[in-house]
Order: sequence, then C-alpha cells, then structure tokens
Amino acid sequence: MSILSSNGAYISTLLAESGCADHCFGTAEAHPSGPWLEVKQVHSARVITAEQWRPGIEADGLATNCIDTRLAVKTADCAPLLLLDPFRRAIAAVHAGWRGAVQGIAAEAVRLMGERFGSRPEDLLAALGPAIGPCCYEVGPEVAVQFRNWFPERNDLHRRTRIDLRLALSRQLRAAGVRETHIDRTDACTFCGGAQFHSWRRDGAAAGRMFSVIALRRGG
Repeated sequence: MSILSSNGAYISTLLAESGCADHCFGTAEAHPSGPWLEVKQVHSARVITAEQWRPGIEADGLATNCIDTRLAVKTADCAPLLLLDPFRRAIAAVHAGWRGAVQGIAAEAVRLMGERFGSRPEDLLAALGPAIGPCCYEVGPEVAVQFRNWFPERNDLHRRTRIDLRLALSRQLRAAGVRETHIDRTDACTFCGGAQFHSWRRDGAAAGRMFSVIALRRGG
C-alpha cells in the first residue's frame, strides 16, 4: 500500500481500497472543501468523540461512527493521522505533533475507538500523511530524550538530533495492536517539499495550514 498524490492532495490506497470511507490529506495546493468538525488543537493527547464536540473544545483528535460527520485536523509540519475501522464503520482524525506523540495520542485514538465503538486494534487501518521528515526535523535533547520509548535502539537522544515523527507514531500504533500491514505512510516532508506544503518551521507565522479529512461513505 502507499500514499499517492492526487490532484495536489494525498490519498492512502489502504484507506481508499476499503471502500467505506472518503478521505484526503490536503496540501497548500489542494484545500478540501467543508463542512467538517474540527477541534481547537493544543498539542495534547486528548481524543474526543463527535458527540462530545462543541465549538472551541480543546483536543487533538476526533472520532465518530456517524455517517454524516466529516472529521478534520489541520497541520503545518505535525503529522496528520487518519484511522478507519471498516468492520464496525468508525473513523478518527488525529493531529500529532511531538508533544502529542510522546504523550501517546495514536494509542489513545486506538483505545477510544475500542471503548466507544468496539473497534479491535487488529482491524484498524491507519494512514499518516505529509509531515516534517527526519531529514529536517532537528530537535534539542530536551525533546529528543522524550522519544526514548519509541526509539530504544538509539544512543543519540541525549543530544541535538533528528527525529522521525511518523516512525514514532507507527511504532506507537504497532504497540497498541495495529497490524504493520495496516499502517500506510508517506515520506513527503513539509519542510523541504517546497510550495506544495505549508511548514511552520520554514515559514513561521506566515505559514498556512493543511486540512486532512475523513468521512464514512454512505452505503459503503
């Protein structure tokens, strides 16, 4: 499986071939149209259901099993994660920066889908969209050391180094019970990928945001 560019946006073949959800990872060149639900993102590990949503609620992930509810997260270097349970027909959209990643937001989304919708981790399909890559994501030791649970093989986390955010999230999903063959990801880097992507690290306050969206398909 792979994540392919399609008309400026990115699509996961893993999610697309399930036939029961529509999704895309938006870019600076392709902005999905609304309406959708989104939360006030605060770099936490909090994931809520659409039933808990209200305007301005602080969280970094949304989940639902309602057909008429589109979920979205916005990113500009952080990793967008979309989850789908094709059997119990449930979805989640997650915004994962380094703070959310080290706090376990991917695992929290898996846990919540199991608790609220009966989703089994081994049934879930996961896709990670464009984000800052290890080629460009350099962090200080105060950040790097917090990834030691996800990179136990590394001996450089005590100094300034580079982190693969999507790999950390993939390992987190695996630890939560998601099958390796059920995890799709792109290596597209928002920082060095050019004008196709918004990047907070590259452009600072002038950076826009990219929206990643998922919705259950009616009758799928």
